[in-house]
Amino acid sequence: MTLRNILLGATMLCAATTPAIAFAQDTAEAPASDTDYGNDIIVTATKRSQTLQDTPIAVSVTSAADIQNAQIRDLIDLQSAVPSLRVSQLQSSANTNFIIRGFGNGANNPGIEPSVGVFIDGVYRSRSAAQIGDLPNVERIEVLRGPQSTLFGKNASAGVISIVTQKPQYEFGGSVEASYGNYDAFVIKGDITGPISDKIAFSLGGNYNRRDGYARDVNLDTDVNDRNRWGVRGQLLFEPTEALTIRLIGDYDKIDENCCIAGNVIAGPTVAITNALAGGPSVDANNPFSYRVYNNFLSSNLIKNYGGSGQIDYDLGNMSLTSITAYREVRSNTNQDSDFTSADLIGQKSDDTAINTFTQELRLASDFDGPINFLIGGYYFNEKIKQHSQIYFGDDFRDYGNALIQAASGGALSVPTLEGALGTYEGNPAKYVGTFFRAGDGMDEYYRMKNTAWSIFGTVDFDVTDRLTLTLGGNYTKDKKRFTTDVTSTDVFSGIDLDAPAYAPFRQALLVGGGVDPVTAAYLAANPTLPGANPLCPRDADGVKGGLCQFQFLPPFLNVPNSVEPGKTNDGDFSYSARLAYKLTDTVNVYATYATGFKASSVNLSRDSRPLASDLPAIIAGGLGTANLVSGTRFAAPEESTVYEAGLKAQWSVAALNLAVFKQSIKGFQSNVFTGTGFALANAGKQSTWGLEFDGSVRPVQGLNLSLAVTWLDPKYDSFVASAFGDLSGKKPAGIPDLSVSMGGTYTYEFAGGTKAIAHVDYQYESPTQIVDGLSGFPASVAQNLKREVNQLNASFTVALTNGFELGVWGRNLTNAQYLTTIFNAVAQAGSVSGYPSQPRTYGVTGRFKF
Repeated sequence: MTLRNILLGATMLCAATTPAIAFAQDTAEAPASDTDYGNDIIVTATKRSQTLQDTPIAVSVTSAADIQNAQIRDLIDLQSAVPSLRVSQLQSSANTNFIIRGFGNGANNPGIEPSVGVFIDGVYRSRSAAQIGDLPNVERIEVLRGPQSTLFGKNASAGVISIVTQKPQYEFGGSVEASYGNYDAFVIKGDITGPISDKIAFSLGGNYNRRDGYARDVNLDTDVNDRNRWGVRGQLLFEPTEALTIRLIGDYDKIDENCCIAGNVIAGPTVAITNALAGGPSVDANNPFSYRVYNNFLSSNLIKNYGGSGQIDYDLGNMSLTSITAYREVRSNTNQDSDFTSADLIGQKSDDTAINTFTQELRLASDFDGPINFLIGGYYFNEKIKQHSQIYFGDDFRDYGNALIQAASGGALSVPTLEGALGTYEGNPAKYVGTFFRAGDGMDEYYRMKNTAWSIFGTVDFDVTDRLTLTLGGNYTKDKKRFTTDVTSTDVFSGIDLDAPAYAPFRQALLVGGGVDPVTAAYLAANPTLPGANPLCPRDADGVKGGLCQFQFLPPFLNVPNSVEPGKTNDGDFSYSARLAYKLTDTVNVYATYATGFKASSVNLSRDSRPLASDLPAIIAGGLGTANLVSGTRFAAPEESTVYEAGLKAQWSVAALNLAVFKQSIKGFQSNVFTGTGFALANAGKQSTWGLEFDGSVRPVQGLNLSLAVTWLDPKYDSFVASAFGDLSGKKPAGIPDLSVSMGGTYTYEFAGGTKAIAHVDYQYESPTQIVDGLSGFPASVAQNLKREVNQLNASFTVALTNGFELGVWGRNLTNAQYLTTIFNAVAQAGSVSGYPSQPRTYGVTGRFKF
């Protein structure tokens, strides 16, 4: 069935059976005049049209004018305006994490769904690859903080980012914009809207964004971290009667970029080895902000994101019905030199992912004159994921493995001698000759997942008095996932069980004390082992393998489903909320909220997927075990969030403020941490945060608007025993600053005749914070001392003529602030740490014509 047939079929069905009216995302609103104050903005955070003051939810609104003045071009830039929001781009253009109030996840693995839901015109975007393209013709962006599960059908346990685009107009108009900046950056975008008839309107927009890379690959002699993306978006608005509105949207975005560089933060002992293999520098050691990297092939990111939606609204008099039907596809193909050195260690690490998503939402809302009103709805979600990943050893990996084994054995062993020795103990000296760490060996991975979910949700508003309103909400969600894996490892050395009986004489020789040969003595000196342990594979007190086992990078994979593991999850949950809102005066409102949220199980679609510890005995007993099989996770259990919140909202003729104090927690927070060879997916017992949020604005004189937003957070792991870095219970989670501040000012001066000069400046600050919870193989103090502090200044100046032409200059990160967005153990390079540096200063000039 084609996308066109799906949308048209849904449109005809709803039009024939259930009338509806646009009261939420499509509610018309007149643009604010120069004399209006910004607090009259209409938002739809509760899926009803309300003023920002009357919305009893902690929500930040970024308007189209804010986006234009601050040169916010995608959701990554949005964090500079919303201090409770953090956005970090990781190893590719398709991997971005959105975090609200310190809670969020979802990148690096297509089976892990985000805790922060992203919606564009009411349509859920399930993965970051479908969220991060350049922003379309936006009317506003609403960031809803805290659990929103009672109104949003899928994954809103930490918050929601809701993007509302401008709908077609019946008056002909549009705009065209061109911008040029440093790094040879060129952006052009435009849109046009107007009537087709007195009952049909259209809009069409497009954008093109390219930029040279701001970093230099010294080994390949080319710039890297470029930008190359474009997109188109078309809409049709049908209003055949006063009661019926139909809005159809189709869009296509494409990204074809080189992203993302990782700098060397700590140069470990393996750097000398990679330097020797590369015949010169393999990394810019201990210098992540040089923006100079050394790779042996260019990373690639090819992402296509497209789809369509149909929204039908029908007025039933004192009730209104809304249907939103959508179908979307994401195609993502990435390849990366993931060892981030010019030595050819990882010859290929590619991911080819296809995601097809169908969603349907239907809701009915009342607009009675009496004290009771309601909203009730249903939501259906169907998604299919196919992923093919590959990781292969490069031409230098055999020599690299040989150097590692020599160093780890005190010079006693080498790859050739080890191949001969192990073959000899198995009775065939030639069996392994030339096979360890062979170029082209590695893992070939196929993953499939199907996710179906449905929910029934609703809210009831009861006006206790003309100033006091009680709102109760609930959402029952049922979520089912089925997943399969087909993973093959050709890493010969990783398939050898060093605990096997055949190697008992080898192990015994190493355990004999006194009179041992020099080779054995050197190996024992390099690998101290606990009494009775396997000296070929010594383990420390925490059970971490050393010796030869630490170089078994890609062991055989136990595929799912099998006779013990069915490869499915089945979750159900009822989330609810209760809120009291009280109008102290006509300009001051207060509210108090208790709410819960839910996110279903996430599936580990990666080579780090391993049986749960509880399933491992049955797997071994059933003869399913593979060499070197250890426990881990196939999936992480659901997240359940809770928030207690009290807030105040006020607006006056020249000022406004919003204040919220809260305690928010998530039980079973789904943590996904990179350990240097893979990702550890685990549930934290409980993570909680006390917080205070303030945002205010004031216009002290005509034309001058000043704004300030402050977020203070006090997070901790109440319980996280089984983290990748030991017991973190009672400790502060990394990556969450205590204090985040955004402040800005816009001054508009109008000359005689109507020409305007607009000056804007904004500043973002994040207090120093530990970047990651830990680093494998390092003392806790190393991670504790590596911190991030953000000080970013942005500004713009624009002259707007009365004929619609505007010319401006702008700059982002004008102070050229440098900080690491995240750090991680370097891939297969024990003792080294890599990190992603922040983007440097950018600036340019923009011309715009509105008609």
